[in-house]
Amino acid sequence: MSGEKYLQSLRKLERKVYIRGEQAADPMGHPLVQPSARAVAQTYELEQQPEYKALIFARSHLSGRPVNRFTHIHRSTDDLVNKVKLQRLLGQRTGTCFQRCVGLDALNALEITTFEMEKDLGTPYYRRFNRFLKQVQDENAVCNGAMTDPKGDRGKRPHEQADPDLYLRVVDENREGITVRGAKCHQTGALNSHYIIAMPTLAMREEDRDYAVSFALEADAPGIIYILGRQPSDSRKMEPGQADLGNLFYAGQECLIVFDDVFVPWERVFMFKEHSYSGRLVERFAGYHRQSYGGCKAGTGDVLIGAAAALARYQGVSKASHIRDKLVEMVHLNETIFCCGIACSAGGRPAASGAYLIDLLLANVCKLNVTRFPYEIARLAEDIAGGLMATLPSLADLEHPEIGPLLYKYLQGAAGADTACRLKMLRLVENLTLGPAAAAYLTESMHGAGSPQAQRVVIARQADLEQKKALAGKLAGIEEGS
Repeated sequence: MSGEKYLQSLRKLERKVYIRGEQAADPMGHPLVQPSARAVAQTYELEQQPEYKALIFARSHLSGRPVNRFTHIHRSTDDLVNKVKLQRLLGQRTGTCFQRCVGLDALNALEITTFEMEKDLGTPYYRRFNRFLKQVQDENAVCNGAMTDPKGDRGKRPHEQADPDLYLRVVDENREGITVRGAKCHQTGALNSHYIIAMPTLAMREEDRDYAVSFALEADAPGIIYILGRQPSDSRKMEPGQADLGNLFYAGQECLIVFDDVFVPWERVFMFKEHSYSGRLVERFAGYHRQSYGGCKAGTGDVLIGAAAALARYQGVSKASHIRDKLVEMVHLNETIFCCGIACSAGGRPAASGAYLIDLLLANVCKLNVTRFPYEIARLAEDIAGGLMATLPSLADLEHPEIGPLLYKYLQGAAGADTACRLKMLRLVENLTLGPAAAAYLTESMHGAGSPQAQRVVIARQADLEQKKALAGKLAGIEEGS
């Protein structure tokens, strides 16, 4: 599929979408949505470029034919490594979130978990899932992985909430299927997806069994409502000429998805009140998604480092030792993120289904680094950029007959440096650190795939401190158990 054919496929969807307080008759034509759709389209454009064939394509274990890697179930450590490399490439090309990773991670977590459920319980979930997966691969579809619930009072379990709908739940069932009610927050690329894959947001207990539900639906299924989220300075996308966007082509996107008594046929239900398996699904999805950040954040970091280095040249300070040190530190932090993504991939192991799961400990180390390092990279980029990044007049003023020449005169940098190029690069750094892309590069680094404490919990569980104490005790001559 080409990028343009992908965009055409989205225009065929009939969905209830609200943007800035109004129902959008043509959401895909809205200027707040178009840049994010173009970012996803890049995952299709790579299919047309032979030099990226090994990264964008993988061989389906279902059909044996090449499929887009974003619809693939990992069957080797090479698959896991290539996923991270592909994500870095797309981060470099778009400078923002390209929105397809969450669905990929949901597919892989469900493949392993539904296999176990069918084997242990005799449910038909694995067979259902594979039929759905084959359809996704045949269509080269985009899937939205919907995990995060609103949660309400965070000190209470789902069944204890004053409003029971603050976690997505089953409210009815019959011979044809189930009816669900609730919402999913922070849904990356929701309006750019063909399917919604819902999963529980935490490990459920017996009393929360109505909330242990997973399913897939067409994005325009009746009863689904989309409410577009706002991003810093996103209204610039609606300005004539869009001179102050920074990133002129791409952006991310998040929505609140409301399930207003939505019917799901049994064929698309992959978990129905089997609460003891919900924790496995959550942990695996989170692990895969924490791996993903080793690729996409490194790719976006490459763009930010490049912008900072260019500004140092435009401003005549590229040879200053402290500037070189800051750029080296940015590269060091960025490559550390990437190294963790590669390491947890190379350390992957096959699950019972044959799918490969990443090393969970290293994936969580990867994501915990991501909650810190992009912020430091952004701080150093702002340091190099200088205060003009935050006080720069509109780039549209450069075209004004009276004040344009004044801006070129007073905002020039080093001799021979193009003033317009300097100002455009300042806008790009602003976009990545303060503007729309900061939502994907910084805030998502902190809270996406779970906040820092979620990674610490898994690291503590996976660390095997007893084994480490035994190693130390042996070298110190201390008997085991002392």
